Amino acid sequence: MAEITSITSEALQASIRRLLPSQQGFGEDLQASNVVVPTIDLTPTAEGSQLPSYLQRAFTFTDVTTATHIGASTTVLANSPGFWQLVSVHRSYSTASTKIQMSDGLSTKDLFVSDQEQAVASTAMVKFDTIICLSAGESFSLITDAFTFAQAAVRQVADINGNLINPTGYTPQ
Repeated sequence: MAEITSITSEALQASIRRLLPSQQGFGEDLQASNVVVPTIDLTPTAEGSQLPSYLQRAFTFTDVTTATHIGASTTVLANSPGFWQLVSVHRSYSTASTKIQMSDGLSTKDLFVSDQEQAVASTAMVKFDTIICLSAGESFSLITDAFTFAQAAVRQVADINGNLINPTGYTPQ
């Protein structure tokens, strides 16, 4: 026989008010039942019309921006608000370095630095793969010294509100 019990938990009530703001005006207590109620997931991910996140981050010929540096140079890789996927490979010779550097227009911060501290004929390649979130007015750049090689690929994977941007050419079934 079905049994309904009132739940008086301020923590659960607060979670309901936070997650479901339209329900804040209702003053009734939460209730629990010992009857199993089936739930049907109607979200785009469950129905298969939304890409899993690891596929959504795929590079396409149209979406990707690339930069290749041999020697001293600087390239702004992205300067629009949103979430950006960055994959880069770096190699330094002699006492040179490559950097991925973020800027807000007034100051800069090194996100990644690949340094070669000793004068050596060559060094192993270093791969850097991350997601970067830019706000308005911010950018990130690939910076190389003399005697360096670096290659970067960049694609915007979501807008500043977190809305995913699917690879160009993908159409859900």
